Amino acid sequence: MRFISWNVNGLRAAVGKGFSEYFKEADADIFSLQETKLQAGQIDLETEGYHQYWNYAEKKGYSGVAVFTKQEPLSVAYGIGVEEHDHEGRVITLEFPEFYHVTVYTPNSQQENARLAYRMEWEDAFRAYVSALDAKKPVVICGDLNVAHNEIDLKNPKTNRRSAGFTDEERGKFTELLGAGFIDTFRYFYPEQEGIYSWWSYRFKAREKNAGWRIDYYIADEDKDEKVLENQQVLKTPIVRNGALATVGYQPDVWKGWK
Repeated sequence: MRFISWNVNGLRAAVGKGFSEYFKEADADIFSLQETKLQAGQIDLETEGYHQYWNYAEKKGYSGVAVFTKQEPLSVAYGIGVEEHDHEGRVITLEFPEFYHVTVYTPNSQQENARLAYRMEWEDAFRAYVSALDAKKPVVICGDLNVAHNEIDLKNPKTNRRSAGFTDEERGKFTELLGAGFIDTFRYFYPEQEGIYSWWSYRFKAREKNAGWRIDYYIADEDKDEKVLENQQVLKTPIVRNGALATVGYQPDVWKGWK
């Protein structure tokens, strides 16, 4: 199976920049999106052969996630079942016979960490949610988690010590998530790989200088997903398309690469 996760930063804009063509060529089994910035009825996206699932934020033009899957899931859940956290369209969970697939767009702590306190509450609630799923069957989590876990995961760690996405608090919560029995699949295979990022600022020619952050992930169950990690659905290489990241799980024999 092949999984792709992409923060499109506005799906309608992405469609105008080649999204549909890439979607068809990628031929993913499950294709996840974050930050769709849509309301119901604002787009009619043709994805022949796929089941579509959308979770919209109540606030217009904000947040939102979507998932397209070839295989119809056994069940679909929107949000994490906590009322205070389920107004921003941040999570979709698909249940399949052998695993849960969770797409997430984690809240940004914002400038001057104005929303950091809320982010901490969200992190605890989300960890509890996926841990409860994990008690039933393996879980695969993908999406924009809005955190660079370690210094290796961003270009300039020293100058970003208190920047949103690299605070000690946010990094600590990611460590707690991994401690709950999950692994960062990219670091599982490439523990020392530098210079691999998924987001760049539009300022200061950051993309040109590769001054980026790795904040998009595939997270897998540490124990139950051993077969997934070793045999098939391996997150190996982030691929950049139109300024956004598509993160891919794939079978090595069918990997073609994308840049």
